[in-house]
Amino acid sequence: MEVSLQNRTRRTKRRIPKTVICIGGMTGSGKSSVARRLAAEYGLQYFSGGDALKALATEIGYKVAGKGWWEGKEGMRFLQQRTKEDKFDKEVDRRLLELAKQGYVILDSWTMPWLLKDKSFKIWLEASVPMRAERVAERDGVGLVTALATLKEKDEKTRAIYKKLYGFELGIDFSPFDLVLDSSNLSADEVFRILSLVLKRFLFGID
Repeated sequence: MEVSLQNRTRRTKRRIPKTVICIGGMTGSGKSSVARRLAAEYGLQYFSGGDALKALATEIGYKVAGKGWWEGKEGMRFLQQRTKEDKFDKEVDRRLLELAKQGYVILDSWTMPWLLKDKSFKIWLEASVPMRAERVAERDGVGLVTALATLKEKDEKTRAIYKKLYGFELGIDFSPFDLVLDSSNLSADEVFRILSLVLKRFLFGID
């Protein structure tokens, strides 16, 4: 009799305690979409560093709504504030590290691959700047030139934040990662299928 994927996932949890998967990638790489999909597929909890930062932004009066908030005026203003105040990113990282302790989670985060010292599986989705800009432009309904300019500014400031806080080069240093996948010429479904195959074979032990 065929064993359902849900039952196999339960069996996997017994066999591999406290599974933690970290997925990183610059804006427009597709990391958040595939992280959510993988979490749903394997019965894992999904936590997003970006969502946690948005929650903190809401607490201090930012209006967090609509598609592409991070690349909009409010999101970029909050990003500028984060370059001057470490407390927001430090608090989000503290929360994610606590969540990682429970296991069976997928963390959509730029920092966790460097900050998590215990066993976890770390994936980086790479994509070219032009391709990322195309995706952001389509997603947010903005012009390609605007998307490209905003993306470059966001990349630069985000890298500066984590270089200052933790000393790593976001999007340049791939040393913590078990897998680096270039998603530039792959569809969302193709990225999901590749990552699903890797996780089943090398992490979950599912044939």
